[in-house]
Amino acid sequence: MSLKAHVKEVFIDEYAYRWRGHLVIENFTLLLPGFIAQWFKPGDVVELELLSEPHRLNGVNLLTPQDFRLRRVWENDVIEVWPLHSRVYEHRGRRVLAREAYLEEDYVAIAELEQYHYASEKELVAIWKCPICGELAEANAQPKCRRCSAAMKIQEIKGSIPPSRFLVLELLDAKPYEPRIIGYVRVDTPVPLMHRRIETEGGKVLVEREVREKVFPLNWIHPTFWPRAYKDFETLMERYRELRMLYSPRLAKKLVADERAAMIANVDTAAARIARVVIHPDFRGDGIGVLAVRAVVEWIQERRIPEMKRRKHLVEAIAQMARYNPFFERAGFIYLWDTAGGRPVLFYPLSEEARKRIEDFLSRDKYASRHGGRLYRSRISRVQPLSGPIVIRRISKTYRSVLDLSALSPAMRDVLKAFGVERRIIERAIIRDLDLEIKPGEIVAVVGISGAGKTTLLRILIGACARLEEERYRPSEGEVRVPDNVRLSCMLPGEIEPMFGEETILEHIASKAGDVQAALELLSIMGISDAVLYRARYGELSTGQKERVKLASLLAEMPNLLIVDEFAAHLDMETARRIARRITRLARSIGLTMILSIHRAELLEELEPDKILHVGYGRVYVEDRGSAPPIAPSS
Repeated sequence: MSLKAHVKEVFIDEYAYRWRGHLVIENFTLLLPGFIAQWFKPGDVVELELLSEPHRLNGVNLLTPQDFRLRRVWENDVIEVWPLHSRVYEHRGRRVLAREAYLEEDYVAIAELEQYHYASEKELVAIWKCPICGELAEANAQPKCRRCSAAMKIQEIKGSIPPSRFLVLELLDAKPYEPRIIGYVRVDTPVPLMHRRIETEGGKVLVEREVREKVFPLNWIHPTFWPRAYKDFETLMERYRELRMLYSPRLAKKLVADERAAMIANVDTAAARIARVVIHPDFRGDGIGVLAVRAVVEWIQERRIPEMKRRKHLVEAIAQMARYNPFFERAGFIYLWDTAGGRPVLFYPLSEEARKRIEDFLSRDKYASRHGGRLYRSRISRVQPLSGPIVIRRISKTYRSVLDLSALSPAMRDVLKAFGVERRIIERAIIRDLDLEIKPGEIVAVVGISGAGKTTLLRILIGACARLEEERYRPSEGEVRVPDNVRLSCMLPGEIEPMFGEETILEHIASKAGDVQAALELLSIMGISDAVLYRARYGELSTGQKERVKLASLLAEMPNLLIVDEFAAHLDMETARRIARRITRLARSIGLTMILSIHRAELLEELEPDKILHVGYGRVYVEDRGSAPPIAPSS
């Protein structure tokens, strides 16, 4: 059964407005979360489709959220309202569900993730309410009521506003040890005022007022929601307490609810604002941030989020992090200016008209034309590539040792003699007659069982590049020729490793790279994107984090040849795959030649090596998978 009708009544719970509400349409009462019901007012036209028979309760035809579909009719357009938006994305072999947050557990997960949003001024990120006595409390994890000891229910995410809507990213194939919700995006109405900060060539700072309305029509942005007195839940509660001093609690609740409802009902814009993007630190730097932004743009466009009225022309984002991480730009956002407070503002055009207005502004504005809509510029430059190949000609490496039992106790000598072990000279060929050529820019993977000779081969290569005279770094026979311009960074665990002091890891990497932004990029590539870790010292890190920081330290030296033994040996498989994929992407982009020994065949898929060296039993079999891409001149 389907019908087109008018909304008769709207109810929103005064405190639990995000959770509880209902609409009365014809003779049906539709149970809806308050964050949906709040956008309707009596007289609005909707289409209601019944999926099952209503439930009779005290003479009311009650429809639960599973019983119906709801669409809004607005200016001859039909907008899907219920069920909530959800879409599955395939991302690097993982299945990610992007859906609007609805359940209490969704908001609990959002509160947990919000603690990773370090730009937030909130130390305690959520407000909780006792379902028994109504007591309110601030906490980051679910608390118990101090009055009645009941488990409290999450009420609101601090800093959000009543119009805020949340899209969560759920990992559908999450392993038992992985988080289920790996990120969220918060969408708000546009900010009402936006001024531009301009730094002139002479160093003077100017402020251009209300710059946005000079580029886009006024009615794209207004009327929006941003009353100064009610910009978040906390100030809403302050307003309630003020009114409660004058009136009864019941009347104070009604006045606050009526004021908020009137402000929300007035919102009707052609723009939306991405107010938060928070990704779990373990999943940053692997494209999840870009996926989140693209998913939310689709949601905004299709459902006209947040108010579900006019067609959207524009999505805006005001994000300081955009200077250091390009995920907004990779998702298609265009940088236009900085706010008066110095925060970058980026826009995503949802219509051709919006795109033309942005292009026109970038071409005619003398300040914007300098950056051309681009904010982020990588500070990791291309390296000067190897000037020629690394050439190995008929090298062999033989180890000679004396097996002597004289220092052992008589009992131990008797045991070994029983196995036929006597004093003797042992000579073992680890590598025999290897011919190999490694071209500039190639990625070479060295594989083989433990003790096969992988480390020996890497020692010989390191010895030739670093001109080490110690015996173990030289072949027994043959020669290794390396280009004159080789700039080596290398790691042989327990033998040659980066040295760390008491400085923070960010200070360590930045001192080597000579640039803080480049250091942040390198740490992000290595999966160290949780800002709390930037201030940590090396000794405070876990074993896996130490391995990734050591790799970042090597890359910060900007070598043109990187040699690493036991690459990703101390990382779980998922993390190892991500790091392998990222370091390969970086090497290809900057012209870095890499030689890595690995223990896991699964990493070959991510490394995409040009050559695989199979080492074992004195032999090295060279599997040539193709040529490295041409090396462009370094800039």
